[in-house]
Amino acid sequence: MKNKTQLSPLLVALLAASATVGLSNSATAQTTRSQTVEPGTTAPAGTPKATEAKLPDFLADVTAIPDVQIQSSKAAKDAIAPIAAPVQPLSPADLLVLPPIAQSIPGESPDRIRINPLSPGTPQPTTPTVPTPTAPTEPESQPGPAPTAPPATPTPTTPTTPPPQTVDSEPRVLVAEVLVKGAEGTFQDEVYNAIQTRPGRTTTRTQLQEDINAIFATGFFSNVRAVPEDTPLGVRVTFEVVLNPVLQSVQIEGNRVLPQKIVTETFSDQYGKVLNLNSLQEGIKQLNKWYQDNGYVLGQVLESPAVSPDGVVTLQVAEGEVSALKVRYLNKEGNECIRNDQGRFILIEPETKQPVLDKNGNPTGCRNRTREFIVTREFQTKSGDIFNRAVVEQDIQRVFGLGIFEDVRLALEPDPNDPRKVIVVPTIIEKNTGSIFASAGISSASGLFGSVGYQQQNLGGNNQKLSAEVQVGQRELLFDLSFTDPWIGGDPFRTSYTVNLFRRRTISLIFDGGNPDIDLPNGDTPRILRTGGFISFTRPLNGNPYVRPEWTASLGLQYQRVSIRDRDGDLSPVDQLGNDLSFSGTGRDDLLSIQFGVIQDRRNDPLRPTRGSFLRLGTEQFIPIGSGSILGNRLRGSYSFYLPTQLIRFTKGCRAPNPRPADCPQTFAFNIQGGTFLGDLPPYEAFSLGGANSVRGYDEGDLAATRSFIQGTVEYRFPIFSIFSGALFVDGAYNFGSQGLVPGNPGGIRNKPGSGYGYGVGVRVQSPLGPIRVDFGINDQGDTQVNFGIGERF
Repeated sequence: MKNKTQLSPLLVALLAASATVGLSNSATAQTTRSQTVEPGTTAPAGTPKATEAKLPDFLADVTAIPDVQIQSSKAAKDAIAPIAAPVQPLSPADLLVLPPIAQSIPGESPDRIRINPLSPGTPQPTTPTVPTPTAPTEPESQPGPAPTAPPATPTPTTPTTPPPQTVDSEPRVLVAEVLVKGAEGTFQDEVYNAIQTRPGRTTTRTQLQEDINAIFATGFFSNVRAVPEDTPLGVRVTFEVVLNPVLQSVQIEGNRVLPQKIVTETFSDQYGKVLNLNSLQEGIKQLNKWYQDNGYVLGQVLESPAVSPDGVVTLQVAEGEVSALKVRYLNKEGNECIRNDQGRFILIEPETKQPVLDKNGNPTGCRNRTREFIVTREFQTKSGDIFNRAVVEQDIQRVFGLGIFEDVRLALEPDPNDPRKVIVVPTIIEKNTGSIFASAGISSASGLFGSVGYQQQNLGGNNQKLSAEVQVGQRELLFDLSFTDPWIGGDPFRTSYTVNLFRRRTISLIFDGGNPDIDLPNGDTPRILRTGGFISFTRPLNGNPYVRPEWTASLGLQYQRVSIRDRDGDLSPVDQLGNDLSFSGTGRDDLLSIQFGVIQDRRNDPLRPTRGSFLRLGTEQFIPIGSGSILGNRLRGSYSFYLPTQLIRFTKGCRAPNPRPADCPQTFAFNIQGGTFLGDLPPYEAFSLGGANSVRGYDEGDLAATRSFIQGTVEYRFPIFSIFSGALFVDGAYNFGSQGLVPGNPGGIRNKPGSGYGYGVGVRVQSPLGPIRVDFGINDQGDTQVNFGIGERF
């Protein structure tokens, strides 16, 4: 191996003038030819004799910074014997290339490469505490070198006292030669370009240590040390370096979400080249960025990469594994509550974590009721998963969307058993979910009546819904009891079910409206009394309960006893023209049906869609039992699609170049629907057309009472300002001439048109219940009608 030598030009000139020139090889026989003073000749004035030139003590302990963990053989280590006693090694963090005026602080940057000494007793890197997603925890800083005492300054109260002289605490010696061993070619040039020590100049221990730092900062070397040696002309400084191996591959250990393919792509341009730790560090930063960009905010490459002599770099990663989910309950004041052994929530003292006692010495209760699994089952993030910010944010949104919490927050706690893992702690504040209401009044239909109702949205802390209402009047007893479990416990598919018992009385649109008005023989309007119950099950079909489903199916069973009544509640089987109002002709029918439906939802927003489509298909099969023995089938379908547009730019959001749908909910909305009834058709089960949810411009049920129909709508929806938006619409419906196929022809005898259209303009006001619709429509007969509704029609 050839090594370059740098000599001082001034020193060469002085030697040529006053000494005999001779040829000599260095002690190591590895330097190039250099000029030295032969022993026994007269040295120039001021030049120490060979016997008098001693190596200064302050240079005797200059040695290398600890090297990277490169595994090497003992013979390779012993090939370079230290000439001088070692000094305290610098911090491994000094490997990082820093601005020349800034001094690096060990351990300050969490993503720099650690250079670990091979000598025993050196502390090994510790595993960093898992950070939070908003501010990942950085490794604690290593203690840096002890600060030097500042220079003495004069005392302000004694200005006459001369200030002390600043004394250079480090002796300086003349450098005769600078050699580099262990590198050649461009890598030798890297060393010479990095160091400040030059022949013919003086140097200090600090300067040599800075040169070592600078050589390490090039990133090409795993070990560097400066070996000073006295010569007749001064000190020869030899920088002995160990070149990094050629990088063959980078392997990852501890990874579950980071693909090896990403690692290979990141470092592929470095393969086949001498390992440069700076380039390796840049690659590590890219891997850390991959973790951040993909939501794995706790993932990071740990320090201390291991480099084998074969050029294989092994990186350890900690990706932030979730060890557990733990729900924390707070009351409305923000104090923590826990469930005791009896299953009762009690208040906890924040400092002592002991129960807060009331004046009687009993634990103070909390009004929390929600069971822990109701919260944790909404989390797609499970124990053993890698923490992902985007996934957890969706988890929190689902929990809040249950509608039973005032606030839902997220906290992270390090696992006390493994600092590489994290405990996810959803923190909840429950809201009041129950309500009771009562009312009383008088009406022509019911006479004097009173009603009472109860609603609970979190029955038993299980997120189950209960609704009960009873109305007692002079002429009737009505009730409606409904229970819903939105997610059957233990079901992996989010299957829900609803049970309903009811006794309801309504005025049927089939027997109302039109011209002339045909009533019962006693002049009363026919009323439909339905008593029965049903149960239905609904299940998303995507197989993943944490993703909004595209397809949803439902299946139900319903029984009803239907009777036609007058205002006093008496049975009325026919109208004033003698037409049957029931299928059996007795005024009383039994209906048993099986219902099945599917929904495909591709809308971008279920409340205010601007893009996508929505399909609904359903069938109801009637099974002949009891009075009427009705055998029939109802088929119905509806399809809607939405095209975003920007025709009107009233709002600031719509004036943006590429507005988001939420900022500019402007769209063309199209809907087509139809239905038919096959087999036995009770007249009160016919399709009613006209009104706010059918053809606007007509009053409710005034267009048709028909067996089959098709209906279409085109709407242009646009924002106006704030919570107000507008709509232009055109509706149309056609009954295929089937109005007369309904038993008793209730639509024909009332002269309902059967088919028609309407158009107009509407206003939408956003409210917590959804958009409140007010539509002004004009029908094909020139009549006008104002229609009201809640929520968009489709």
